[in-house]
Amino acid sequence: MPIEGVEHPDHRVEFELSPGDIQAVRFGISPGHELAHAVRVLLRPAQHPLQWGWLRSVRENLPRDSFAVLAAVIGDDGYLPDFLTATASWEMTPEAELDALRAASLEGMRVDFGKMVLRSTGARQQALREMQEHPIRARAIIAGAWSEVWEAALAPVWPQLERILRADIVVRSRAIATGGIAGMAGDLHPKVGWGDGAVRVSLRRHSEQVDCRGSGLVLVPSVMSSWGCMVLTEPPAQPTLFYPARGVTAGWAKDAIEVSAALSALLGPARAEILLEAGNARTTSQVAKDAGIAVSTASHHLTVLRGAGLVSSERDGARMLHLRTPLGEALVGATL
Repeated sequence: MPIEGVEHPDHRVEFELSPGDIQAVRFGISPGHELAHAVRVLLRPAQHPLQWGWLRSVRENLPRDSFAVLAAVIGDDGYLPDFLTATASWEMTPEAELDALRAASLEGMRVDFGKMVLRSTGARQQALREMQEHPIRARAIIAGAWSEVWEAALAPVWPQLERILRADIVVRSRAIATGGIAGMAGDLHPKVGWGDGAVRVSLRRHSEQVDCRGSGLVLVPSVMSSWGCMVLTEPPAQPTLFYPARGVTAGWAKDAIEVSAALSALLGPARAEILLEAGNARTTSQVAKDAGIAVSTASHHLTVLRGAGLVSSERDGARMLHLRTPLGEALVGATL
């Protein structure tokens, strides 16, 4: 039998679900997970060739002291502290993630620091031990470092990264609708499968059975941890499986202007701009104002996009709100 904490090919986590219970599975986005793994990419760049384009664009602008704080807390491999990531959701934003970190449970932080102390040595171990002894101060320092590193490393590319994540979720959601949980799980990653009412994940150092029948399972795509899967299983955290997002290539972090140009060649400049900005619901007047065009022209472009299945329009009282459809999300993500 595999020994906990020691690499073995038979380690696996099983998330137990009721067979056919689609409602027990939902998807989310985790800015905290992306930042944590961005730190690991920067610590071990040779192991992450798909991130080299992004890395070259941000490496020189990193705030060194703040990065050193996160590097000590996160490490370059293995266990990742639970308090660094809030429960992933479709609506999760970097701002909400940072607010959750600032309010993280002090007791939970002490437990997480204790785990990291056991997994570290030397100067890093001493730094973590001091954080464990002074969690209030540590929480403030870590939150400040998180904010500074985010602004330097991920804020410039968050629109591109978020589009990839949302496009992946659209594809996976459709897979559940057409092929059930088994079909979707089997396509997440070579180390993920479905059997006997459970989503099974092969891991390197950890085995566990997690009963999700009362709480459900959150599936979270990731761009930065494109090498494999990770899990979050300990209460009070929601059972979570992080998996590599589809379509991550070495050019994923290309400038937003290039993305707009690619869509413009397909749809025309005005419709491309409207579609790119349709991640949040807006009225026709807001669309016209943002695009700098007449309301009648905006209405015409929205009609064309709606007819192509790229935008949906729903009435909210006297207003008509326009939002990208799953097909629109997939198209925007595909241009990256």
